[in-house]
This record gives sequence, structure tokens and C-alpha cells, in this order.
Amino acid sequence: MLTINEIFYSIQGESTRAGRPCVFVRLTACDLRCSWCDTAYAFHEGTKRSLDEVIEEVERFGCPLVEITGGEPLLQEDVYPLMEALMARGRTVMLETGGHRPIDRVPAAVVKIVDVKCPGSGEADKNHWENLDALAAHDEVKFVVADRADYEFARDALRRYDLASRTAAVLFSPVHGVLEPRALSEWMLADRLPARLQLQLHKFIWPPATRGV
Repeated sequence: MLTINEIFYSIQGESTRAGRPCVFVRLTACDLRCSWCDTAYAFHEGTKRSLDEVIEEVERFGCPLVEITGGEPLLQEDVYPLMEALMARGRTVMLETGGHRPIDRVPAAVVKIVDVKCPGSGEADKNHWENLDALAAHDEVKFVVADRADYEFARDALRRYDLASRTAAVLFSPVHGVLEPRALSEWMLADRLPARLQLQLHKFIWPPATRGV
């Protein structure tokens, strides 16, 4: 059984697949409390669903791309058979994880988006740095940046772990409505940083607080 917050079909707003149609499976519960969190409703809201029920609902959309997110999806043991079952049905599976839970049990073919927490989140001390050594070439690393201190933290981590050469993308995402994308862009350009500026596309298409998109 899984505790599901919501399942919905929308445009992928983040990662290198931004702009593509995607089915999102949002799992309930998170053991972090990031200052900029935009899905706090997923901390507790959810219903119990069987693995078969979740897969059936995902398949109704007929979409080849699926993202499993949260909350923190790796808190639920049955997320692993869910990923395996979706891939067995020919889906490309992405996993958005907070970076504080080990990713070593995630199936190798899953595209892992590992969110390394910067100091502005209030949760940087929870990062499981060993995850960065477990990344595959198709995985991506995300830093959510609230200010200059966050940027320098992310920049230094990118360099220390040589993330640009070891992953498909390193994403620097300004906190929506807090840090101007222009400022972050200028810092990245000044440092000739091998990273990708990421804006949350869905927050420009729909009002930022809209759920199910």
C-alpha cells in the first residue's frame, strides 16, 4: 500500500524534461521542513491506495513520462515496487527526492533528481552527501537557491563533487518570488558555472499556488 497525496497529468515544470507532458504521483509525508517548501499540503494529506490502483490510474493518461515526488517519496517502502512496475510497463520514471535519504536502493534505470539542500532551506545539515557518489550519468542534481550564500554553497558543492561531468544536468533554481532569476543568472555567468538555470515553468503557466499542475 502507498499513501498518495495526488496523481495528476500536467506539463513537467522542472528538470531537463521541462515542457513535456508528464504524470505526477505525489506521495504523502516528508521529514524535512524547508523554508521555501511549496507542497506543505503533502505533509499529511493523503489516502491509502494499492499498488495496482496507482498503476491503473497512471496508465489511464497514456503518458510515457512519470515523476514520483512528494513530500519525500523514499519514506514509503512500496515506492520501490512502484518504480519497478512502472518501468516494466515501458514508462520513463523520474524520482524527485530531497537528498537526505539514501538512493542506493532506487532502480538503476530511474532518473533521479536529487535536491541538495542549501543553507537557506534550513535543512542543509540533513544532506546525505554519499548520494552524490551514487549518481548515474542520466541523473540530475538540483539546488534551490534563495540568496547569495545559497548560491556560493551550491557552486562550491558542484565543483567539489565534479557534478557537471558526472550527471546529465546540474540545476540551479531560484526560490520563486524570493530571488530574481536575473541575479542568479548573472552570478552563474560571472563564475562561468557549468550549470543550468531552472525556472519552475508551471508557476508561470498557472498561479504559483495552484495544485494538481
